[in-house]
Amino acid sequence: MADYYLVREGHGPAWDEARSRREQDGWDGHARFMDALAEDGAVVLGGPVGEDLDGDALLLVDLESEEAVRERLAGDPWIDSVLRILSVEPWTVWLRGR
Repeated sequence: MADYYLVREGHGPAWDEARSRREQDGWDGHARFMDALAEDGAVVLGGPVGEDLDGDALLLVDLESEEAVRERLAGDPWIDSVLRILSVEPWTVWLRGR
């Protein structure tokens, strides 16, 4: 059984290349949804990958299954429009720092 799931999200069909992430339509609703996932512990870490803050994002998710991850993220107002899920991978952690 995985300790966590790694979710990679990329641009969806409604992403406007002329605008930054926080300028996309519906940013406030997406941000509220993601903040709530972090507050309840479903998302442990999340954010853009690399130097391009408007590129793909990674989420470290603490839920019981890939199905549960996909179900939970389906409530994001951006999913399948501004963003799409590129991958959901189980992650077993062998090393932990303090």
